[in-house]
Amino acid sequence: MKPLDATYQSSLDAIAEELQASPEFAKYLDEEEEEDYMALREAYEPRIAKIYNAVAEDHPLQLVSFEKYLLEEKFEGLFLPRILGFAVLRGEINDNYKYIRPQDHFQAILTAICQSSNFDLIKKRIGQTIQMGFALSSDIRITNLTNTFDNKKIRYFLQSQKLPRYRDPRERKTGYIRYKNQFRNENFYSAEFPKTTTDLKLLFSSLRTFLFYRVENDNNNTSITPEIEAFLANEQLQNTPEYVQMLGIYGLFFPVEGDSMTTLKKQFNASRKSYPEFAENWWEFILSIYKAGVPVDGAADARISNLLDGSDVDNLTPYYQLMDTIHSKEYDHPDSVEAMRTFYGNHPGLSNINEAARQTILNYLGDYLKSINEEEYAGYFELSKIFPVYVDLFNNQQFNQSLKEMCMKYIKRLLKRYTDKRGKDYQDIKKFVKTSFIDLNFMTAKELVEMFKTRRKKKPVA
Repeated sequence: MKPLDATYQSSLDAIAEELQASPEFAKYLDEEEEEDYMALREAYEPRIAKIYNAVAEDHPLQLVSFEKYLLEEKFEGLFLPRILGFAVLRGEINDNYKYIRPQDHFQAILTAICQSSNFDLIKKRIGQTIQMGFALSSDIRITNLTNTFDNKKIRYFLQSQKLPRYRDPRERKTGYIRYKNQFRNENFYSAEFPKTTTDLKLLFSSLRTFLFYRVENDNNNTSITPEIEAFLANEQLQNTPEYVQMLGIYGLFFPVEGDSMTTLKKQFNASRKSYPEFAENWWEFILSIYKAGVPVDGAADARISNLLDGSDVDNLTPYYQLMDTIHSKEYDHPDSVEAMRTFYGNHPGLSNINEAARQTILNYLGDYLKSINEEEYAGYFELSKIFPVYVDLFNNQQFNQSLKEMCMKYIKRLLKRYTDKRGKDYQDIKKFVKTSFIDLNFMTAKELVEMFKTRRKKKPVA
């Protein structure tokens, strides 16, 4: 957590001063009506949100400091329901949909709300958020928080937000996904950069999630770059799986130039030589990127290729030479196919490095199928000529299944677009699919008959 810049703090102070001197606030103090508090919200929360969004874009490591500053009473609880939701979702959860670490910031915001003079009005907007935060928290944390309040009304309110249905992990998962979806367009992620090996194990997973989010959304990462460089320069953190991942994130996704590029290249190759598990951790990291859906394109692979010093201490150099060929000549060029065949045969079929190579081809095919519209189905017919080549080359069931799923999504789009079963387009698509899907073992003849079967409409009951 970084301290809040004085510029942002001054902007918030100006809003607080204006709020306290406003006729809307005076009216609220006199009459204490809900509509008067709503008028305050409508007048000032958009202005707070504007500053918050600026911090999130340019200085995301200051977001927690920003949120703590809003807890002061002079802001009258404005914007607190929003940041309470951000705190709930910022916490890292495990497979059982429980927080991996206690969420002190969530507790601090909720405590400030309960102690606010405007609690009775604010609580009407935070029920679902508290329910989700409590569902993800441990029972002892909830009990300890509740017992800090002497006011029975507050304690009863908090106790009522612990829902029995969230004892079931499946219900917690459903509720969490539904709740998170409400914030899908919000930029609220922040993180801490570890300084010690102890912090590394505690903080890195959430830090990686934060960095992936920034990369995927093309945010301004100028303020983050010095923190990444400090991380990589920290000798305590070197020769660890997390250090390898940070080298990868910085090398793949950040535009490194000049002296920074020189330093990164030295760090990258030094780690390859000093850390025996570098390559193993590297391929696990690359596959985790694909699994997370973070796009790895030709430019990203080229950045790593430019970092390599050509040493043969591991298998990175031949892999990125292959990537250079595929990205420059395209994946369907005979030279690319032959280079892939030679490379693939030099490694065990189920090795992580071969899985990374398969994912590269799947990425190309998937990106193309997502980019073409229904009227361009002739392009799909042409593309499909390369399918048998890679299906035969890889001889991998998971690759085949992933390719089938991508093709099925596009075929369903076509069938939704071309509904006239006597029309030329429909007949061309049907003929092509029936032939190619059988040749690729995507579907059986019986399944294809069922797929294109004309459904009879039920006659209305007299």
